[in-house]
Amino acid sequence: MKKILLFIVFATLVAFSVSGKYNDYRVVDGDSLESGEERIRLQGIDAPEYLQYCFDKNGDKYHCGARSSEYLQSLMNGEIKCNHQSKDRYGRYLSECFNSGGLNINRQMVISGWAVAYGDEYIEEERIAKKSKIGVWQGKFMRPELFRALNRSKDKRNKNEKR
Repeated sequence: MKKILLFIVFATLVAFSVSGKYNDYRVVDGDSLESGEERIRLQGIDAPEYLQYCFDKNGDKYHCGARSSEYLQSLMNGEIKCNHQSKDRYGRYLSECFNSGGLNINRQMVISGWAVAYGDEYIEEERIAKKSKIGVWQGKFMRPELFRALNRSKDKRNKNEKR
């Protein structure tokens, strides 16, 4: 019985941990990766949508969604290891990922200001980025969750107008 239990625990750990070389992962946006059919959402963070714009400290508009993606890309060095926690409603693995230097990519995205905390896990890192006025915190921005909700509402209105 103990051997069966140990096997189940080991199999579960193997199933929920995956790693690959940098070339195996493609950055989709500031909080999402893809590798073949596998889609990964960085757990505990929310980054600006790829097409989202923000305003810098001078009030100038800039493409913060692209900047967030570029920063994530810069963290993707060497072998990337992602520990899958579960799947979200879209079938993506919710994962905590590390680069070959052992850097927690999720945490680094928030502490750099190119993502916000999504839940309680990285609240302190968000506070540091906000206080330092870096990344999206350098000026004004709309939280990604609100940006998505407003765009869904706009899409629904546009569909209704076409009818």
